[in-house]
Amino acid sequence: MATLTYVYADSTAVLGPLATTAEPHSYDLCAEHASRLTAPRGWDVVRLAPEFVETGPSHDDLVALAEAVREAGRPAQAVMPEGLPPAQRMTEDRRRGHLRVLRGDED
Repeated sequence: MATLTYVYADSTAVLGPLATTAEPHSYDLCAEHASRLTAPRGWDVVRLAPEFVETGPSHDDLVALAEAVREAGRPAQAVMPEGLPPAQRMTEDRRRGHLRVLRGDED
């Protein structure tokens, strides 16, 4: 993987290691496209590494993804302000897809 950054003022395309933050005029490329990159006529290409190796997700990436999926799968818990009269309190009764049916408490 590599990040391509255009420096318009210098008519230069810079290929470097995969960036960790998004920058204007920067594009992430796979190793195949990074190795085949050509610049427009009159532009220079600066390669900061001789070759770019395709990398897969790291162990930390996979753990973070698994945690995000687990968190998304947990049922939502309604947080209700305390001290409201029973007629104003709402509780979550049932969930269907992304819609929720809310019913007022009957005390």
